[in-house]
Amino acid sequence: MNRRQRLAAIVAGSATAVATALGAGFMLSPNAGAQDGVTAQAQALWTNPNTQAAEWVADNPNDWRAAMIRDRVAETPSGTWFTQYNPNTIRSQVQEVVSAAAAEGAAPTMVVYNIPNRDCGGHSGGGAPDHQSYRNWVDQFAAGLSGPAYIILEPDTLPHECSDSNQRQQINQSLTHATQAIKRADSQAKVYIDIGNSDWLEPSTAAQRLQDAGVQYADGFALNVSNYRTTQETTSYAQQIRNIIGSNKGAVIDTSRNGNGPLGSEWCDPSGRAIGAHPTTSTGIAGIDAFLWVKLVGEADGCAGSAGQFIPDLAYQLANAAGSDWPGDVEPTDPVTTDDPTTGGPAEGDCTVHIDVVSSWNSGWQGKVSMTTEQAVNGWTLSWTWPGAQSVTSSWNTQLTSSGSTVTAKDVGWNAGVSAGQTKELFGFVASGPAADFDVEC
Repeated sequence: MNRRQRLAAIVAGSATAVATALGAGFMLSPNAGAQDGVTAQAQALWTNPNTQAAEWVADNPNDWRAAMIRDRVAETPSGTWFTQYNPNTIRSQVQEVVSAAAAEGAAPTMVVYNIPNRDCGGHSGGGAPDHQSYRNWVDQFAAGLSGPAYIILEPDTLPHECSDSNQRQQINQSLTHATQAIKRADSQAKVYIDIGNSDWLEPSTAAQRLQDAGVQYADGFALNVSNYRTTQETTSYAQQIRNIIGSNKGAVIDTSRNGNGPLGSEWCDPSGRAIGAHPTTSTGIAGIDAFLWVKLVGEADGCAGSAGQFIPDLAYQLANAAGSDWPGDVEPTDPVTTDDPTTGGPAEGDCTVHIDVVSSWNSGWQGKVSMTTEQAVNGWTLSWTWPGAQSVTSSWNTQLTSSGSTVTAKDVGWNAGVSAGQTKELFGFVASGPAADFDVEC
């Protein structure tokens, strides 16, 4: 059985937030920033100025990571997600986006993500209360459209295995309804029904589910949303599906985080990944309509932080790992530090590790580990000795080992950096024994 590849990228849902940002007059040109070496586009793609990455850069212009995140993340066209059940405001929310994109002569990438029981109740759970409500909401979404747009329908919904036959029938009817409603409302809108990634379903199974969900009414299907499968692998998979459903249907591939491919079977904020090909609607590959950034780079899957939370270190690591030859030549800006080989911390300046109790119960407790440092750290290894009969039973966002009462923990890549003067939460754990709250020197 293929393992569930979890989507965790809930972004902006409120119409107020979008309208406020768009009304502020802060606009980026379509495909602003990194463009060197990018194939000329048949259709310019819109850069949303209201992403969490763009807001973070605006709020932190002097941060050592800001230039990299600005040039390679905030100024790259990415998806605008519609995730909230807001039937009274969704139409105006869509109008704000398409109007802003039209003013720039560009097409937005839009993600419809509101189907009932989305993500099977996982990290990105939620959605409309029922399918009729969903279809009414989609009708209002469609009514707000005008002009070209690339629209991705319901990431991960079709590959999921949590629905019985009646529920799957409802899903298929809702996706068919959504596709037809959008195409009727705006002939320039291109609609792609999501079918997961190349490591999830067999091509024949993927093709059948797309056909059951009305792909015949769509422009094609979407692959790799929020995942890491390489473009080469995904392209081959797409062609196998097209051979079944018809070569008149195209595919779009999410390249936002697939520059280094996957890390084994790890789906949740794996270390060492990189941004992939710059978004373009001119891929040079027959049947591949576009490379898009659907997932928003730097927004967690649910392990590095809560689903959809923007983490600057994660964004920087993904952008920096693409190398200096990625479009838009940006040099790495890692601070130079001299690490103590026994701790992985700075050789000079004060550095303290805090072990704090988050919650406790009769047989154990949950803790978190934070670092406060006067000098910037880029890579850490921490060690401490328990004061009593404590023992770690599980941990996350770290490589942790125990030997007797001594604990050693290392970073996992994306959380390696701690800025000078910052107190930063590094990882969490569950432990047995009495709760312990104390500080140790790095």
